[in-house]
Amino acid sequence: MHPRQLAISTPGRICLFGEHQDYLGLPVIAAAISRRVTIEGTIREDNRMVLSLPDVGSEISFTLDGKLAYSEERDYFRGCVNVLRKHGHQFSRGYDCIVRGNIPINAGTSSSSALVVSWLHFLSAISDGRTLLTPEEIGTVAYEAEVLEFSEPGGMMDQYSTAIGGLIFLESHPKISIKYLDGSLGSFVLGNSRQSKDTKSILARVRGEVSDAATALRRIYPEFSFHKTSLAQLESFAKHITSRQYELLEATIVNRNLTFEARDLLMQNTVDHAKIGALLNIHQDRLRDALGISTPTIDSMIQKALEAGALGAKINGSGGGGCMFAYAPENAEEVAEAVGQTGEAMVITIDEGTRRERADE
Repeated sequence: MHPRQLAISTPGRICLFGEHQDYLGLPVIAAAISRRVTIEGTIREDNRMVLSLPDVGSEISFTLDGKLAYSEERDYFRGCVNVLRKHGHQFSRGYDCIVRGNIPINAGTSSSSALVVSWLHFLSAISDGRTLLTPEEIGTVAYEAEVLEFSEPGGMMDQYSTAIGGLIFLESHPKISIKYLDGSLGSFVLGNSRQSKDTKSILARVRGEVSDAATALRRIYPEFSFHKTSLAQLESFAKHITSRQYELLEATIVNRNLTFEARDLLMQNTVDHAKIGALLNIHQDRLRDALGISTPTIDSMIQKALEAGALGAKINGSGGGGCMFAYAPENAEEVAEAVGQTGEAMVITIDEGTRRERADE
């Protein structure tokens, strides 16, 4: 039975800890945020999908006949259909859909993953005779549809965090493992610098630089591991690699350790909010100075947030522009006013994952 009308929404996300770590197989701590993408659809009499995207001024239309050919570089709407068909889903009825959202676009807050997850959730709900996917299953298929299907360089954080929601500690090595953490952290301030960013190029650059540094170290220290090597062990081999290679590997290990330290704090009965903020600041230092992904505008927004009383702040996402966020559980409005002097500021909280907003049978 196909629903006559259906609405699905999915949150964006911020990465608290583990930025530029998940594609190395290292863990991350991510939170779904109270900004969402919504897809509303009404059933048609034929098998044509018609999607209106007023936020970006475009429309996409295609029929559900066989494997769909892609018409652009990241053709997520057709790609999701093709991937779900690989998993046994079939589609005989089309829908007229409207896609809207209030997540900053191309700004590091996973607007594309929220779109993919919403669309996969929508498609699984209208497929012929199939059981609705669980949030975890949607996260898995979303990674396949967004990253693997189009040979993108990203990791799994965006898809799982937007699908599952809340605050999670996500490990992908040696297998996917998800721990649900205390999501009662209070308010954050999301600041959009409005600087455009090239996510694909930034991910490829940083991933390539870190991987090359690891390869150089393994020539004289084959046991080097992103998962196990300590800072002391790395330091003992510093003279055998370049200063830049050491800087990259040191930052990676520090950020790894910060993520585990933050996980332990967030598993306590009483969270030390000031300590969480301090760890965010240390993380930002490495992202800015070693990985080189921050910008002067982002740095200014972070500085203003801290001067206004935020406990910590960092760039969000791949970097090179886009968004930052500040942790301000007690004075979010004041921090938002300060951040808004440079960019667009919005108060956000941790939100639930992908969900049905409405379904009329």
